[in-house]
Amino acid sequence: MGHHHHHGHSHSHAHPDLKGRNLLISIFLNIGITLAQIVGGLLSGSLALLSDALHNFSDVLSLVISYVARRLGKKKASNLKTFGYKRAEILAAFINAATLVVVAIILMKEAIERLLEPQVIESNLVIWLALIAIAGNGFSVLLLKKDSEENMNMKSAYLHLLTDMMASVAVLIGGILMKYFQIYWVDAILTMIIGVYLIYMGYDLLKESTKVLMLFTPKSVVIQDIVESICTIEPVKNVHHVHIWQLNEDEVHMEAHIDFKNDIRLSEFDEILEKIEEHVYHKHGINHVNIQPEFDKCDSKSIIVQD
Repeated sequence: MGHHHHHGHSHSHAHPDLKGRNLLISIFLNIGITLAQIVGGLLSGSLALLSDALHNFSDVLSLVISYVARRLGKKKASNLKTFGYKRAEILAAFINAATLVVVAIILMKEAIERLLEPQVIESNLVIWLALIAIAGNGFSVLLLKKDSEENMNMKSAYLHLLTDMMASVAVLIGGILMKYFQIYWVDAILTMIIGVYLIYMGYDLLKESTKVLMLFTPKSVVIQDIVESICTIEPVKNVHHVHIWQLNEDEVHMEAHIDFKNDIRLSEFDEILEKIEEHVYHKHGINHVNIQPEFDKCDSKSIIVQD
């Protein structure tokens, strides 16, 4: 069995985990905002503030999940966990995306109830607390923005914070309109809009993380191309029984059986294996290759084999 494990695993992890640190800062900020908003919501009678507090609390949970997943992902592999916890972050993204959608639905339900019977609200408190929340979440959003682009887990945490910041902006606008124009329905309309946006973003993340969890072939990889290109290497006869999956965002694994035209020696196979690895890594970004060499073996020769 040729299994080589190289390419891109050399970079050192000397620098402290900044993403993890940024997550921690955001967690504490959000706990503070949540408490402030619960008190404020109860005092002012603003549903928007209370729902914002709930939202912030869901942020705290999602950030904690993301943080734990990051820490787990760094743990070493062991006999019982041969992959370590490399999937933890994908799982976290999945959970966070799911909660994002649930929070959105709750928000919209509340907004509709509010539209049906608007209430008078103590607006000054609402305005101040919304400002605090915007500042806190805004800071967290800026902290996590860079990380969110390269990692599904960080993106799910970032989205929770971003939508929360938008919710607070909505609360603020609502508070100002209530204070100066006594318009009480704006609160609800804005909440609806945020809800729609949340579902839109959450659904996308759910889809992406599900693909990885279900071991679907990554979008960028075209199996047909890979098979054809491996077949150009002498003395490969055919490639079958191919599986390609993503372990997490950094690792793509491929396994395949390769039929050879003649009974080659293992040392020759190793050279061919090197070629194959180089090839699939540079052209298709696959960084773990596991090949089963065969000669005159009776088994199904189709590229995809359903057990």
